Amino acid sequence: MTPREFPPEATENRPDPSHEAFFALHKGLRRQGPGSDATTRHLLGLAGPLPARPRVLDLGCGPGPAALLLAAEIGAAVTAVDLHRPFLDELAAEAAARGITSIRTACLSMIDLPFPDRSFDLIWAEGSVYNVGFDRALASWRRLLAPDGVLVVTECEWATETPSAKARSYWDRHYRLRDTASNIASAEALGYTVDDVHPLPDADWFDDYYTPLAERAAVAAADPAMTAAVEATLEEITLRREHGAEYRYTGYILRLATESLVTEKETRSAMPTTTSWTTRQEAGADDREAIREINLAAFPTQLEADLVDALRMDPEAWLPALSWISESADGTVAGFALLTRCHVDGAPALALGPCAVRPEYQRTGAGSAAIRAALGKAREIGENLVVVLGHATYYPRFGFTRASEFGIRASFDVPDENMMALVLDSAGAIPSGTIRYAAPFGV
Repeated sequence: MTPREFPPEATENRPDPSHEAFFALHKGLRRQGPGSDATTRHLLGLAGPLPARPRVLDLGCGPGPAALLLAAEIGAAVTAVDLHRPFLDELAAEAAARGITSIRTACLSMIDLPFPDRSFDLIWAEGSVYNVGFDRALASWRRLLAPDGVLVVTECEWATETPSAKARSYWDRHYRLRDTASNIASAEALGYTVDDVHPLPDADWFDDYYTPLAERAAVAAADPAMTAAVEATLEEITLRREHGAEYRYTGYILRLATESLVTEKETRSAMPTTTSWTTRQEAGADDREAIREINLAAFPTQLEADLVDALRMDPEAWLPALSWISESADGTVAGFALLTRCHVDGAPALALGPCAVRPEYQRTGAGSAAIRAALGKAREIGENLVVVLGHATYYPRFGFTRASEFGIRASFDVPDENMMALVLDSAGAIPSGTIRYAAPFGV
């Protein structure tokens, strides 16, 4: 990762030896943060269709691996921005060597950019937003997006609710991390809709970034002027090797909230809403009846309602402490979340679902409250692994990532992004293998 953003005059008039050493250590490396061409292509695919020759703004571009790919593979007209002029010179030289003429560079801060409003179809910030902060960046860049434009940004964030003291101490010194749910909430509050969320694979940290950087540091260690930069770099790499499961980079696909969504929100303002939900475990016949009513109302058939009833009757699947509801202020049961016993190659785990919300309370947080309460109880009673088959842009807000990253798979064909897993205790053993659901699921 490059140093936090500093004013242009710091490099132009008053060189900082620590920055000079850091940039010397990174000079000539293809990447200045976690990432890969494969991830760039995947994020581009998630961004959806673009105009024939999209106008792209690549912010904090470094030596430009993303800018070069976007220009070469989708014919983008790229404006590449970075505060470190030598990176831009490397990018310009590489573009010339490849015969790419559609990239222009600009030595600018990532904030308060001198471009007209609505002037870019795609804004790209891969591994750079931490320089200025997620919220500040999103607020500043919003005006630059064309009405149908898309913002692709990757952000470092916690992958666990209980990071170790060492990981917490390191990141608190360098950049305060948040979790996926917090970043989604922040993006939405700043006027974006979240189209998709994609956790980067662990290989993106090492293959093109930490491995060549560690080799460079080993050579530079002999130079006394490089001591501080080398030590800081090795500390960062060591932390990743020892505590990498506790934090990750995540890609966000963001669009401006449209007028239709604003209208929908205004319409919903007349519906029952709440800012605080009461959650509790299922208790008694009245709750069972209310849960069935919720599932019948939320789904087009009675299959989910029948499934919950069948799971409740299965002693191998049903865990009474893990059926949770959310209630409105007047005591109406609005949301429901269920965790039942499953196994991953014989090791006990939990399956999340069905989850449901009464239609009149959807998008008010009733479902999220029930899910978080159920997951919290699972963690409290010592469970470690939860799997869910669901929407790829919804469940990451609770910390779920692709199950395949843990070597976990379904026994039936399912898109990789829809089969997800959540580790509740990163210190515990994480089983891998095939998921065996409880018998009522019929799979």
